Amino acid sequence: MRVDFEGRIKNRVLRSIGEKVMADVPVTEAEALYMLGTDDILELGVIADYLRRKINADVAYYEVNMNLNYTNICELRCPLCAFSRGVKDADACVFSLDEIEKRIREANAFGIDEVHIVGGLNPDLKMDYFEGMLRRIKAVNPEIFIVAFTAVEYDYFARLNGISVEEVFMRLKDAGLGALPGGGAEVFSPRVRKKIAPLKIPGTRWIEVMRIAHALGLKTNATLLYNHLETPEDVVEHLAMVRALQDETGGFKTFVPLPFHEDNTKIRARRSRTTGFGDVRLFAASRIFLHNVPHLKSLWMYLGDRMAQMLLHFGVDDLGGTYHYEKVVHSAGARTSDVGSEASLRRLIETSGFRPVRAAANYQIRKS
Repeated sequence: MRVDFEGRIKNRVLRSIGEKVMADVPVTEAEALYMLGTDDILELGVIADYLRRKINADVAYYEVNMNLNYTNICELRCPLCAFSRGVKDADACVFSLDEIEKRIREANAFGIDEVHIVGGLNPDLKMDYFEGMLRRIKAVNPEIFIVAFTAVEYDYFARLNGISVEEVFMRLKDAGLGALPGGGAEVFSPRVRKKIAPLKIPGTRWIEVMRIAHALGLKTNATLLYNHLETPEDVVEHLAMVRALQDETGGFKTFVPLPFHEDNTKIRARRSRTTGFGDVRLFAASRIFLHNVPHLKSLWMYLGDRMAQMLLHFGVDDLGGTYHYEKVVHSAGARTSDVGSEASLRRLIETSGFRPVRAAANYQIRKS
């Protein structure tokens, strides 16, 4: 597959980047920074779309899944988080295993393929709770794919239970764990992290936990939280750390940029909402810079369905899932529905000229 970049791209820097991409030469951090600032977003899109189609052809994935936010009690109480609560707060909650099983059975009845699980760092929940949770899900339906717990949670489980992260992974794999979400990454910059999540593990530890997961055969996502206090240089540093680990392990399956929502948080972003230009530049630059990560996801629940759809032409090949029962981003003011339909996701993909494929988070096709 070849594209006439010279004929379609007038910007000389972008044309040079496109030629490197076509020659399978990784772009530099300086070039990533340039892409994050360019006004020639249609020309940037030509490069991102070339790479997207080279890797994933005309396929666009979506998932039929549910979210399970099992507790909002969290020791960290990060300034960026609107979801977390203290143990004595009136609306603090923990789902019992019976409640979790009930919710899974209800979701299984309407045909989910996957459950996505994240929660707070709750000192009252030990390993038997999490092993029991995953085993009950598999008992309801062994075919449900489980994407569970962030690197931050795994680090906490290990410390709380006095065991290694490796043992945590092995025990939860035995209970039914399939893959890891990418949450907790936020942005790796220590300067910014100190302001938005001062008690959360540093970015270097997040990378190390993911390295351990990859060594044990677990595929994971990586995320980037943007549009708060970060600079373009912070974004490039973050992307570079993800790309370096991917060169080492090959364990990242998907990169997921997440726009920050500030309602009910203690962080006041530089702008209250992302701009369309900013979203396009970030997603396209991520697709081009992270040439070694096979999938790029635009979560419609964070971005809105129309922006998520448009990004299919700027490097994205995955719109995310139906996400029944999502709580985290809606606690922070997301204006989207907290549940999507398979029909609406397929329509967004088809009307963009792509072929919808229903898959779980491991990208095994469930229906196309």
